[in-house]
Amino acid sequence: MRKDFLGRGWQFPFRVDPAAGGVATSEYEENIRQNITIILGTKPGERQMLPDFGCRMHEMMFSPNTSTTATTIKHYVESALARWEPRIEVQDVNAWPDAGGMIRVEVKYRIVSTGQPGEASVNFQQG
Repeated sequence: MRKDFLGRGWQFPFRVDPAAGGVATSEYEENIRQNITIILGTKPGERQMLPDFGCRMHEMMFSPNTSTTATTIKHYVESALARWEPRIEVQDVNAWPDAGGMIRVEVKYRIVSTGQPGEASVNFQQG
């Protein structure tokens, strides 16, 4: 099955592929998962040419490590993915406080063009 329509791009985290002699790339489902990680890891305003890109969850850096903060982060994650990753349909986002000032975020999604399910997770370390 051809999957070119799912996309490809530079691998995240960025690295050089010594075998190919260039920048390492990711493709298809892995590219989508990595893009989700990039969206969630980027603070709006970090990209000069695309200042709205990213996820507002970073605004919660110094908020209490509570279920209320986790609920707000869940909302920010859903909004960011709806805006910046059109290849997926978010099925569920779970966010919960964990020890050490961390909020764990788990995203379950479906790839729109193939119907294939996927998961991505990030740990948001609070200040």
